[in-house]
Amino acid sequence: MAMPAKEREYADRIRRFLKAELKRADVSYKELAERLTGHGLEETEIGIASKLARGTFSATFLLACLVVLEREGMTLAEL
Repeated sequence: MAMPAKEREYADRIRRFLKAELKRADVSYKELAERLTGHGLEETEIGIASKLARGTFSATFLLACLVVLEREGMTLAEL
């Protein structure tokens, strides 16, 4: 089933935001996987690449990524 257009738009914005945060922190998918695993979340480099390519992932995954990237805070306007 196809994702509604507005939902796809938000998914794309969040995907771009997370990719920009990884670039800003100079963290590769491999390093992100290691950091997440260190926090008890089993992720692989390939799994992360797949999630970001699809643009669909859970809020839990997004928040865990922001935690391990040591992102202090964000506003919804950033999305």
